[in-house]
Amino acid sequence: MQQKPSTKTSSGLMRSALRSSALALSLLATTSGAMAQGCFRGINLSGAEFGDPGGLYSKDYTYPSEETVRYFVNKGFDTVRLPFLWERLQPEMNGAFDQEEVDRLKSAVDLLRQYGVRVILDPHNYAQYHGKFLGVDVPESAFADFWGKLALLYKDAPDVTFGLMNEPYQITAAQWLVSANAATAAIRATGAQNLILVPGTSWTGAHSWESDGYGGANGTVMLGYVDPGNNSAFEVHQYLDDDFSGTKNNCSRGADAVAALERFTQWAAKHGHRAFLGEFGVPAEPQCIQALSDMVAVMEDNRDIWVGWTYWVAGDWWPEGEELNIQPTASGDRPQMKGLSPYLKDFSAASSVCPALNRR
Repeated sequence: MQQKPSTKTSSGLMRSALRSSALALSLLATTSGAMAQGCFRGINLSGAEFGDPGGLYSKDYTYPSEETVRYFVNKGFDTVRLPFLWERLQPEMNGAFDQEEVDRLKSAVDLLRQYGVRVILDPHNYAQYHGKFLGVDVPESAFADFWGKLALLYKDAPDVTFGLMNEPYQITAAQWLVSANAATAAIRATGAQNLILVPGTSWTGAHSWESDGYGGANGTVMLGYVDPGNNSAFEVHQYLDDDFSGTKNNCSRGADAVAALERFTQWAAKHGHRAFLGEFGVPAEPQCIQALSDMVAVMEDNRDIWVGWTYWVAGDWWPEGEELNIQPTASGDRPQMKGLSPYLKDFSAASSVCPALNRR
């Protein structure tokens, strides 16, 4: 999604409808290992990327609460894409990490892992650092420095995935490729074998993956991506509104969005790559929910290609009026859950296997 809120919004007090019993928690503890075997079926828990980099914790930005984590785990989500800001972790280019922010990030990741949830680290920066673009005013070496230091924190945690960058834009695919390769080399130099998710430029849209723009098509230029550890997947985002931005409250391009995923599946298969859908979301209208289900079906039917998906969006501070938001309300689940639930609650033997995650 091309725009995100930057200020705190109220989500109300803890809702009794979301509380879990001690029995549910004990069952979770015994099944969390099994949950992690299938493809990623996840949610973006947004909030840590809110506000300006210098904002105050719990006033300008937040990490997911245990109540929110518990709700989505109990619904069957097994993965969380966790957005945060590069500048908060590393206030100075090539500098040391801010230890207080590292501790907050670690606490959030630890909470998710305690619930058996796999975590995707997502520097939600649009290929920018303090408003300046990678490959233009920010050298790729700075991006490599950031990822080398972050990888050291989680190189021994295979249930933590490294999402290189959220939605690069206003840089060419060739410029982004240099930064992506530099960061990947830095990650592998630490000894980390974690899965790496690699976007393209132009907001990494599936619909535009093979279209010329920003100095060449992602589908051509990104074939030059090199992963010494051979454990990566290309990340795309795909919305369903009239310009595919996710900023309009409609799903007028629903059929086109489904077709875009089908084309990307074919591209990945042709070139021997794996795929991941990092963001997609719809308003609550019935036709949109059907299109949402159709998109997930494409990925579930091609689990040899797709390592999984994470829906956009939920989070403690998201306003109830946000059309794509599936943070539960006082009255219960959001309507969009109807389009996702069949895949979250599929406990068949086939669903528990993810061939894409088992190959490199």
